[in-house]
Amino acid sequence: MSMPTSVAGASASLDLAALDAITEAVESGAGLPAVVRAAARALDASLAVVDRSGVVLAVAARSPADERALLAGGKDVSMHELRVADTVVGRLAMRARSDLGPGMTRLVVTLIASEVERVRGPERASEEATAAFVTEILAAAPEDPAAAVARGRELGVDVEAGGSVLVVRAHPLAPADEGWRQRFLAVAQRGARAVLPASVAVLSAADGQLDAEAVVLLPGAGEEDAARAAEALLRELHAGVAGFAFSLGRSRPAATVGDLARARNEALLAANVAESSEGEALAFEQTGAYRLLLSAMSEDPAELQRFYADTVEPLVAYDEQYDTDLVKTLEAFLDADGNVAGTAQRLFTHRHTIRYRLERVRDLSGLDVNSSDGREKLSLGLKAMRVLGIVHRGGPASEPGSGGGRVPRSRPG
Repeated sequence: MSMPTSVAGASASLDLAALDAITEAVESGAGLPAVVRAAARALDASLAVVDRSGVVLAVAARSPADERALLAGGKDVSMHELRVADTVVGRLAMRARSDLGPGMTRLVVTLIASEVERVRGPERASEEATAAFVTEILAAAPEDPAAAVARGRELGVDVEAGGSVLVVRAHPLAPADEGWRQRFLAVAQRGARAVLPASVAVLSAADGQLDAEAVVLLPGAGEEDAARAAEALLRELHAGVAGFAFSLGRSRPAATVGDLARARNEALLAANVAESSEGEALAFEQTGAYRLLLSAMSEDPAELQRFYADTVEPLVAYDEQYDTDLVKTLEAFLDADGNVAGTAQRLFTHRHTIRYRLERVRDLSGLDVNSSDGREKLSLGLKAMRVLGIVHRGGPASEPGSGGGRVPRSRPG
């Protein structure tokens, strides 16, 4: 049925009046909250604007309950991406009390997206310049330290006295929404800034990984302040980013801007060891013998990777394919100073099973755990695995002798 002419004309007039009210707010420079309120009044809708990191920028709702429903994406709430060209600048939550039509909705979304970009554009450009600067000085010592310090001060980052570095990772335990990495970054920075307001967090390159990694520079921070910032950051992540596992590494303090790249490598090594050891937080000073491999990780990671491949990687691959526990058994055997009975006691497993697994270790790696040379190389291979940040997730052992009433799986011939 076609719409009566009078109704169609009234609807068009309403649309034009609504657009006039919104564009007037935009043109007057009243700011994003005023634009959103004007849009909400004109459209008889509740609106909430959230930036790409999950920060609420403006809300126009009828009540606190209405606001909570909007932000939670409750019933009758539609979510719209705010885009300027190919860049997502935020999201608009809308609860309309009448049918606006797709054309009107698109116009409103476009106008609000433009206003978000106008208001936040300079701030985001400053954030991107700061992130680029921090990434650069943490990658390598600057050729001209004085110039680096001056540039940092222009951006509000004082690195003349060096500082400390944190590397923190988030691993999703379930499928996560598209913008979770930016939210993780914002929450991590907020946690660090609760202790040290000058802290700056940047995302490392994702490289197609499921996890996310943030590097946090704590300008001028000593050991005690950095430790408090790390604790506050993790508390904030647990409270504000649900459904993730976290691991964090903390460097020793750097005395100068030229020493910050070293601090970043220390924090990275500590994060790798913490993650592969199933810990949550580790300071570089707590990494023990792993510290000896820092130069190898920094100067020639390919060589460290080759050593891992020649020693422990075949065991990791076997565990993943056949759901066994060769790596865990090897670790326990080395911790027990090569004692089979002690290893069996630690793992609550029969000695025959331990011997069988150690034979598989020898067959796969070519290294005999009964020789001091074999044990030394395998021990270093395990350390290389952790320094490289390779997380081994083996399953329950199912080889003959493991007991528990399970049916043994067939092994490769």
